[in-house]
Amino acid sequence: MKRTLDKVDEKILEELTWNSRLAHNDIAMKVNLSRNAVRLRIERLERDGYIKGYTIVKGSAFSEHPPIRALVFVYRQDRMRGAEVVRFVAGIPEVVACNVMSGDLDIVLTVEATSSDRINKVWADIASLPGVMDTVTSFVLSHTK
Repeated sequence: MKRTLDKVDEKILEELTWNSRLAHNDIAMKVNLSRNAVRLRIERLERDGYIKGYTIVKGSAFSEHPPIRALVFVYRQDRMRGAEVVRFVAGIPEVVACNVMSGDLDIVLTVEATSSDRINKVWADIASLPGVMDTVTSFVLSHTK
């Protein structure tokens, strides 16, 4: 049976969310517990499913600037039979999210690249696909979350 999280558990989760590589000792100093007590709490949080895994945020060793981000709205000629467009964009490394939408929109892609030229190339490749009727690209001016 899962326990309810207390303030210390929540603080541990918050610290690990910001940096999952934090040493138990560093977390212990922030939550005023021993290193071993923090280790046991983290193991329990993992066992109870509050921590389902650890991940990385991929960066570039050559760039000290954040990537340029754009949203590409793709309108397919046939929404029901246009799966090849989704399969194609899944293979583009700069496409970090592909959402098939309901309503007026068809597909919304989140594209991240080191230059606007690369985003332009990705857009041109997508726009030239058979089955793509139209596209609209908007560059992200600011990102808060």
